[in-house]
Amino acid sequence: MFELHHLTALEQWEWVHAGRVSPSELLEHYLARIERLNPSLGALTVVEAERARERAREVERSVAPTAPLRGIVTADKELTARAGQRTTFGSRLFAEHVPAESHELVEQLDAAGVVSVGATAAPEFGLASYTESLVAPPARNPYDLDRGAGGSSGGAAAAVAAGLLPVAVGSDGGGSIRIPAAACGLVGLKPSRGRLPAGSGLDRLAGLVVPGPIARTVADAALVLDALATAAPWEFATRAPSAHDGPFLAAAVRGEGRYQLGVMTTSPWDDWAEIVIAPEARAALYGAIEIFAALGHGIDDIALDPEPHYGEHFRTIWMAGAAGIPARTPDELALLEPLTAWLVERGRALGAERLAESLAWLTGFERRVIRRFASVDVVVTPALAMTPPPIGWYDATDAERNFLQQVQVTPFTSFVNVSGLPALTLPVGLAPHDSSAPGVPLGIQLIGRPGGEATLLALGAQWERRRRERLHPPQW
Repeated sequence: MFELHHLTALEQWEWVHAGRVSPSELLEHYLARIERLNPSLGALTVVEAERARERAREVERSVAPTAPLRGIVTADKELTARAGQRTTFGSRLFAEHVPAESHELVEQLDAAGVVSVGATAAPEFGLASYTESLVAPPARNPYDLDRGAGGSSGGAAAAVAAGLLPVAVGSDGGGSIRIPAAACGLVGLKPSRGRLPAGSGLDRLAGLVVPGPIARTVADAALVLDALATAAPWEFATRAPSAHDGPFLAAAVRGEGRYQLGVMTTSPWDDWAEIVIAPEARAALYGAIEIFAALGHGIDDIALDPEPHYGEHFRTIWMAGAAGIPARTPDELALLEPLTAWLVERGRALGAERLAESLAWLTGFERRVIRRFASVDVVVTPALAMTPPPIGWYDATDAERNFLQQVQVTPFTSFVNVSGLPALTLPVGLAPHDSSAPGVPLGIQLIGRPGGEATLLALGAQWERRRRERLHPPQW
């Protein structure tokens, strides 16, 4: 039986534009699904139904029919402030925090015409690659409720996969869009550094963190990317270079081009930790490569040169980023989770010389990566090295072991942030793991050249046309 959430976000926008459905009707459909399904998923931490209803009426009255996301229902990531809406940043330290001002990203999404229903779950301050905070229930994988949805945009991914939202905007400082998208069978897009006015990365430590879309289709991801990329005049001195002249949606719809692909199964973490790619993840990668080869793309093997110092320098930045968390008194520090408290302590103990050394080293690493990848148009890796771990799998008390576990699950994501490159995750299929469940998603990651989002979207569109089927969890 057809239901409104079966439409893609692009189709929903078209229906709203044509008057076939109103923003209020779309909202009520999603609110009903959220009420029924969210308690078992933990995807949304805040649901403000009446505020969303008033917003839907406002969109119908005063938002231009051509607004790029008019009537599209979504939610803010718990790390992104919306004025008047409880925003905990995934932490007990901010359990009752209600900001007075909205983040620029929220304002730009509102200007594009979205209807926000609340907030999606995130780990404490977005520091982990899984979403199991102490301020809210864990975000569970819709394909297997005993497994996690990834992080740090885990709630957003769980909501989109289960049909509680058509699209969501996450943030990505080390894989936080791509990891949960892959875990939940979705498309996740990390834009180039400098691409988006409300999240260029240029104002963040080491330029790591940028926002981007989580969606069920490549075209939906492009639809959201266009809205974010054109939301405001550019106010920075630098912008990601691109030969792309039209909307990203056009590239995602046309799906044109033949490209040279480099297949990579090594990572910069290989000299720091024991990285093992699970057989099912490796099989998914090479199965996808066979399809790309059949589509006429050139295939090469590629690898980074050994980088034995990558781990120590990335860890330095991760710790330094936590140093500014506003917990100073013993009572405030006691509210932090063990991993966060460890990062805060280590970050505050860093000297300026050590931080400057790591920033300089990572800048050199960025240049080495871009030079190494220059011989191909796109690099293809596994999205994750293994299937999504069970809830509670990550060590909650030993921070060193916890960090190692995160690296072993996600060795292919953080270096893309360090390099400022765009990357797109695509769902490949399901890996059976238990007789009582259909399987959990497997994905691949496509890494582009600087400013190369259009190429990634075109390649993703070709993939979808060839595959045709879409993954759906039992809640669908």
